[in-house]
Amino acid sequence: MRAVLAGVLALVSVAGNASAQTPPAVVATPPAPSQPTATIVAEPAAVFIAACDQDADGRTTRAELTACVTRSFARIDTGNSGSLGYIGYADWALLWLGDRNALPSPFGVDANQDNRITPDELQAEFTRLFDRYDRDRDGVVTRAEVLSIRSGLLPVDSGKRKRR
Repeated sequence: MRAVLAGVLALVSVAGNASAQTPPAVVATPPAPSQPTATIVAEPAAVFIAACDQDADGRTTRAELTACVTRSFARIDTGNSGSLGYIGYADWALLWLGDRNALPSPFGVDANQDNRITPDELQAEFTRLFDRYDRDRDGVVTRAEVLSIRSGLLPVDSGKRKRR
């Protein structure tokens, strides 16, 4: 009987030690609230035009834009060839628009479709964009004019899509 009682006590002791080593239950942390979707945005070309404001008055004139496009082109055309291939244009877009694939695309800028982009072609594209952003047609582009209001945007999906 003593042997049985000692065996039971030994089992209880082992079971007690096992439960003492069991890790506590993990409590799930509630997800952080997501940031609201932006409703005011600016296209990369619009940001470039705004950045061409040389006298820091918050207004970009056509003359400021023309000088800025000329300087930005020369910065990439280090061999002074007078034109950029599409890869060179991608380098220009990365430096000045923030991404190699930002619009305007080289296919739209290359007016004669010779797979080369000249300063004149780049100037023509930015003249067209300047006209588009100059909403009040006063000959300058302001910070307010380069902003776009986007409505009806859905929140960014955090990877929790429902499968159908």
